[in-house]
Amino acid sequence: MIKNTMLKTVLLVAMASWIPASMATPITITALAHNSTAEYVNAPYMPYANPNAPAGGTLSLDARGTFNAANKWMTTGVAMIGTDYLYDTLMTGSLNEAFTMYPQLASKVTYDPDDTSWIVYHLNPAARFWDGSPVTSRDVKATYEAILNKGPMYIRSYLSDIKDIQVIDDQQVKFVFASTENKEILLTVGQFPIFAKSSIDADFEKISLTPLMGSGPYKLGRVDAGRSVSYVRDPNYWGRDLMVNRGRYNFDMIKFVYYQSDEIAFEGFKSGQYRFRPENKASNWATGYNFPAVKAGLINKETITSQNPIPMQALVMNMRRPIFQDIRVRQALTAAYDFEWMNKTLFHGQYERLQSFFHGSELAATGTPSSQEMQVLTPLLSKLEPIQRKAVLAEWQLLTSDGNGFNREGLLKARQLLLDAGFYYNDMKLYQPNGSLAQIEILMTGETMGRVLLPYIRNLKRLGFDATLRQVDGPQYYERMRRFDYDMVVDVFAQSLSPGAEQAAFWGSAAADEPGNHNTVGIKNAAIDEVVVALGGAENREEIVLYTQVLDRLLRAGHYLVPLYGKSGTNVAYWDQYRHTKKLPTNAVGIDYWWVDKEAEGRVNQYLKQ
Repeated sequence: MIKNTMLKTVLLVAMASWIPASMATPITITALAHNSTAEYVNAPYMPYANPNAPAGGTLSLDARGTFNAANKWMTTGVAMIGTDYLYDTLMTGSLNEAFTMYPQLASKVTYDPDDTSWIVYHLNPAARFWDGSPVTSRDVKATYEAILNKGPMYIRSYLSDIKDIQVIDDQQVKFVFASTENKEILLTVGQFPIFAKSSIDADFEKISLTPLMGSGPYKLGRVDAGRSVSYVRDPNYWGRDLMVNRGRYNFDMIKFVYYQSDEIAFEGFKSGQYRFRPENKASNWATGYNFPAVKAGLINKETITSQNPIPMQALVMNMRRPIFQDIRVRQALTAAYDFEWMNKTLFHGQYERLQSFFHGSELAATGTPSSQEMQVLTPLLSKLEPIQRKAVLAEWQLLTSDGNGFNREGLLKARQLLLDAGFYYNDMKLYQPNGSLAQIEILMTGETMGRVLLPYIRNLKRLGFDATLRQVDGPQYYERMRRFDYDMVVDVFAQSLSPGAEQAAFWGSAAADEPGNHNTVGIKNAAIDEVVVALGGAENREEIVLYTQVLDRLLRAGHYLVPLYGKSGTNVAYWDQYRHTKKLPTNAVGIDYWWVDKEAEGRVNQYLKQ
């Protein structure tokens, strides 16, 4: 909660007709911080921005699969990448702070620190859509009503605490919440893109390559269906002089080039089809950057560190399938994964095993539970099955192999766990306790994960499983994901430094039954539900850390997924035409604050013409 003394710009406001007289005097502030302080409220620009960055040039990146729609906020179609550049949000986040929002469409907010059941966002009178029409409270109301009633289920869940949206006047919109428990909802409602009401009424649910009317820094440029999409900077963008936008959006054009596989995409990067590449393939990073442009000094390789938790990339076990109900089966499937051999053989030793859902941050649970954690855990222990209860209280450590490729210890442990769970062998095949063959299908799209999953499938077959890898095209994959139609699938759970109510969409019991939500595991656990609620209502940073560490212990102890691998830094390779400030953000690459060196771009263009 922001203290009254946090900002020099805090103003006491007089009671208005929309503020009940029984409330304490509300405050009006220009920045919001969840259980922390907004450090840059009086800064002329963000510390990772260059306000004198030259404008111009093109940022080009790669994308996978295909697309057939421009609206990612509806439940059908496959949206093109990059549409966030088309829209402003009420406030925009800091890339250096845990959960802090600064003005964008809204210039300030009013709320009552003693009653967080409402907040008023004051729109900037200068805010304009691309057609020159003003952004009003009615557009905000229409946007949120469309998302709440017609948007993806995980977003509806994330915003479920919104009870009402009231238009006070053209520039003031009031959000009313169902309770005062979820204090981060005050900031959450400032994070979503705002569309023009007229565009929502006409086109929100249409599968179309024409975007909804926005007010953002870019407009949609050329669309080559299924191949590429470009965004061109709006020279009349109303918000270019806002504090958060100084030194931002420096590129005249942002282009995404689509490829069906990473191998083809890498060849495209080598030939300059696109010029900025986050490198997620360890073998490429270790040995692939030896092509002529690198030798000519025209390619930069950089590892950009981050204080954010490392995203949990894992093989999800779909708890909606009977075969995964016994925790011993889930333990066995985890023991069968040989990270050490894979890291040595496939990844050149560049990755680390993820021991936490918040790995690499202060949010990760370490050692045995502290006394503060035990105060939270003790009332929950009776709601856990014995194996999970024991693991919650113990120091966590995934099984390690000797890296020789046989994983003998892991497979022997897995076999015993399966036998303990009632599985049995007959004619060299593994059967479930009910007599059904032990079958598992791993679903994937694209080819990137194939080399990681095939060795794992070999280990499952050595255990006796009838294990298969099913590769499908993008649209079929996304539809099956929406319907939770898979046995196992690779998923990535990215976390911020300020986890809160969104955790219900990842792990909450209600989300497990909502098609399209993010609970891909299908977890239904009363103890986890209670901790997620407590986390959403955390009163300070210490409570956020405490409840997150308890949540981490509960999730790990449930053995709901097979943790794969990750690394704390982001590897990026780019043609030597892009520049950034010496001090990058602590929590992101911050590509929106980079720029093009035109002289260097000329050298690159000349090289590529040869």
